[in-house]
Amino acid sequence: MENYNDLVLFQKLYDLFLWLHPILNKFPKSEKFVLAEQIEKCIIEIIKGVVMINYQKSKSRISAEDLSLELDNLKVLMRLSKDLRFLSIKSYGIFSEKAVEAGKLLGGWQKSLI
Repeated sequence: MENYNDLVLFQKLYDLFLWLHPILNKFPKSEKFVLAEQIEKCIIEIIKGVVMINYQKSKSRISAEDLSLELDNLKVLMRLSKDLRFLSIKSYGIFSEKAVEAGKLLGGWQKSLI
């Protein structure tokens, strides 16, 4: 079992959360407990999922697919945030780059679990 702290994917997602958290705190008060909370829950679930899959003795491709789906859900929530103008175009662009990078790492990890 590899230490999850050594996983590049874990670190990228962790850093994404740290970058995203202050941005979510700037959402309008009415959205902090709706959209911002959904976004935070989504990324935390992805991070926890990486730790859980890495901890399992027999790796499960289905679990990695679930994480990929969660990442897609996160992308939709962030796009919605941009379209509602709670998130700047610049921040959305940065998020998109980070999400694509995490997606590539997740895809590679998923293939290695087969």
